[in-house]
Amino acid sequence: MPSGVFPVTNGRPVAVVTGASRGAGAGIAHALGAHGCTVYVTGRTVESGGAQAGTIGETAEKVTAAGGEGMAVRVDHGDDEQVAAFFERVAREHGRIDILVNNAAIIRDEMMGRTKFWEEPLNVIDTLDVGLRSSYVATVYAAPLMVPHGKGLVVFTSSSGAVHYAFGPAYGVPKAGVDKMAADMAYDFRDAGIAAVSIWMGSLLTDRVRAIIASNPDKFAHILATAETPELTGHVIWELSQDPDLMAVSGQTLIGAELAVKYGVKDEDGRQPPSYRDLFGVHPNEQQAHVMR
Repeated sequence: MPSGVFPVTNGRPVAVVTGASRGAGAGIAHALGAHGCTVYVTGRTVESGGAQAGTIGETAEKVTAAGGEGMAVRVDHGDDEQVAAFFERVAREHGRIDILVNNAAIIRDEMMGRTKFWEEPLNVIDTLDVGLRSSYVATVYAAPLMVPHGKGLVVFTSSSGAVHYAFGPAYGVPKAGVDKMAADMAYDFRDAGIAAVSIWMGSLLTDRVRAIIASNPDKFAHILATAETPELTGHVIWELSQDPDLMAVSGQTLIGAELAVKYGVKDEDGRQPPSYRDLFGVHPNEQQAHVMR
């Protein structure tokens, strides 16, 4: 079997998408469902309501409707015991993971304003717990379900804020951290045939952003020219997982829009969102080859 093409369990590849009740995670899970995956959808939100719509149950239903099998599991990724129990459940039910997407993160409204970091509440730096640390913990528990099978893909969702100022340190530092995490984990994974990559997403057309555009099309419609749906990243992840040369890019930070061009993936309405490299001259940092062991 070519490197990068996964055997399936019970007829379906098994994927885990963390933080998938809404936004990027929900779109990625939905797209993986369209490719026939069993997708474990994790997050804390189980009831609709409040300013942020979306639940893990609703996402799981969309996965199933798309042709996959959605499995909603409530997990607080700030609680290591809950995370461990979740992966024990996956082990019992399927015995393997083919694709892990580390997407769970705390994004507080206060960190997205035009304020200085010292003017924001201290809890904005919780992104280091649910965002950076949680990605590490999930991968630690997922690894035993991937390594014995000699195949697998671990993805960290990230953004160009890893290399330029975006909203402040509470946002940018975790992005830079997961890019580095992918690089270092790839080194440890390489003999096991597991690839680890970080993928930069662009401006996302989440339900929240769509509502903003609809509220004032004259002012915000221009966003549509460059933004991408969360589903685009999910389709790109799938194509990457099937690439016979997957291991050649393990450890790299990749730009989702560029992968979409490589694999011929179009976004909704046939759009091809631009890369931040093309828009702003922004590109990932290069990981150096020197190893200290």
